[in-house]
Amino acid sequence: MTEFALEVFQNEYVADGTTTMDAIVTVTARGGAPIVAGEAAEILIIDTSGSMGEGSGRIEAVRQAAAEAVDGIRDGVLFAVIAGTDQVAMAFPAWGNGLVVADPVSRRAAKDAVRALVAGGGTNMSGWLRAAHDLFASSPARMRHAILLTDGENWDHPGELEATLEQCRGVFQVDCRGVGTDWVVHQLRAIASELLGTVDIIPEPEMMAAEFRRIMEEAMGRAVASATLKVWCPAASSINFLRQVAPEVDDLTDKATVEGRHRLYPLGAWGAESRDYHLSLTVPANEVGVEMLAARVHLATDEADVGPAMVRAVWTDDNTVSARINPEVAHYTGQAELSQAIQAGLEALKNGDERSATVKLGQATKLAVESGHDGTVRLLKKVVEVEDERAGTVRIRRDVAKADEMALDTRSTRTVRVRKNVVPDELVLDAGAPGSPGSPGAPRPRGGHVPLNTPDEVALDRSTRTVRVGGPKPRDNEDGAT
Repeated sequence: MTEFALEVFQNEYVADGTTTMDAIVTVTARGGAPIVAGEAAEILIIDTSGSMGEGSGRIEAVRQAAAEAVDGIRDGVLFAVIAGTDQVAMAFPAWGNGLVVADPVSRRAAKDAVRALVAGGGTNMSGWLRAAHDLFASSPARMRHAILLTDGENWDHPGELEATLEQCRGVFQVDCRGVGTDWVVHQLRAIASELLGTVDIIPEPEMMAAEFRRIMEEAMGRAVASATLKVWCPAASSINFLRQVAPEVDDLTDKATVEGRHRLYPLGAWGAESRDYHLSLTVPANEVGVEMLAARVHLATDEADVGPAMVRAVWTDDNTVSARINPEVAHYTGQAELSQAIQAGLEALKNGDERSATVKLGQATKLAVESGHDGTVRLLKKVVEVEDERAGTVRIRRDVAKADEMALDTRSTRTVRVRKNVVPDELVLDAGAPGSPGSPGAPRPRGGHVPLNTPDEVALDRSTRTVRVGGPKPRDNEDGAT
């Protein structure tokens, strides 16, 4: 059985009149065997439009990559292969047979089918996704995953893709990959974001097989079909946003469903991994001395309900504690700003606004260096010449390869975790340290109850240099007061 851990990182102390509370919620999954084969399903969605036959060796590489992916499907997993153009064709099995069970015989037949794929026609991703939806919906599988590969721009009717994604949301997940440089990043990003997947570029056809093997290995190793983050707020609080911030930035705010005072956020399937989420709340303005429960967080899966983890707010007039920014919150706020700066800079560059592009990509370079995001720094240096990385002084390169620009765009949402042992000591709320709040002889923040200063409620994690919220569960009053 997979074991989940749920942690909240925050600075509880806020100044008199403050109405915003931010916290980082970390979810970690450990152990667990891959989900039972009969409860898993996999579909390969392969673009076979005419452009796939134009590049040197591209359709041959597609055939090889698809065959490698089929080889990676575990015995007992239900699967199919869709060949997509402006129409939808079943490469394997034939129409009307639904998904088939993977075994040596069916995998061999599927590989024979994908090796016979031919290129021709246009690109209608909405049709491909609807076909996958119908196949998944007719199966008993709980974990439903697809890989979508394309090399071109989607050409369907206005609004059709958005309507299709609404239909597919919650039915299956999709990892999207674009090969070459003629596809459109924001189209695949929209699909991946709505369907809880990833997007990336495969610059050269010969790289497809290795990427397909990696994606399939990850999909086959997942142990939990779906998880949901449940956030309860008292009547006096509300949620501004919930955003995944590691390993990639993805805004989940609009994906929530409502059950009473709970907001339920889908997190998709899980293997052995850890993810971080930024929860931002609006709380009522309160006077010094007031403490309230701002939110309560649970994680729900088919196997267990984990939590609660508490987000609290304590109003104080002691600026030495209220002015401290929690290092996790500060780090991931910067990572979100980095992603936004890259995308804004590339959009300005596309629109011919070099001045704005230079400013935004310079800002991105500075943020990437400060946060230790070395991979993004390397990608940025293929688009800009860096004169002073600490100051963010850059110039746009005159010889930017389109593949490098698209790689920077697709990977702009990737983040790095909080770096260990680099948080300044002045940011650490060390209960019991000489002179710290709650230590013997030290003054307490005026006006109140300070819940983090008792041994049962404080666990100082020196590896992350932050306070881990714990302790007894506060009363669930509608107004959150404790």
